[in-house]
Amino acid sequence: MNKLVRFDPFTEINALQDQFFGGNLLAPLKSVGLPTTDVYTDSGNLIVEAHLPNFSESDVDIEIENGCLVVSAERHEKEEDKDKKYVVRESSSSFYRRIQLPERANTDAIKAHLDDGILKITVPLTPLPEPKKIKVATSGKTK
Repeated sequence: MNKLVRFDPFTEINALQDQFFGGNLLAPLKSVGLPTTDVYTDSGNLIVEAHLPNFSESDVDIEIENGCLVVSAERHEKEEDKDKKYVVRESSSSFYRRIQLPERANTDAIKAHLDDGILKITVPLTPLPEPKKIKVATSGKTK
């Protein structure tokens, strides 16, 4: 019976750090909430869902580049308040994913929607061709 194990690229690094430095230096990075991206097929479409809370449609850019779907988003906030001691308060967030599209992706019919912080991109896939059947013939000789 096969057992699937979740791959953690930091396992060996963490073990070495524990051995030499007595602690996990990458623990703060692992707890950072990175946006989730799901890629799956449904009803003959490739679906890409990216969780982009606090982003608007104008923050998101979607392109097709060398057979890849490139999704990027960038958001900047700037606040000036004379009543507080700081002059300018800024924050920014960014997101980037590059997803290789299958050869049968119809890039001319891609649709994207951003609703409640979830970007859903639908890539129609052309149907797979029917497998070609090959008739098996006998030589006609029987023993």
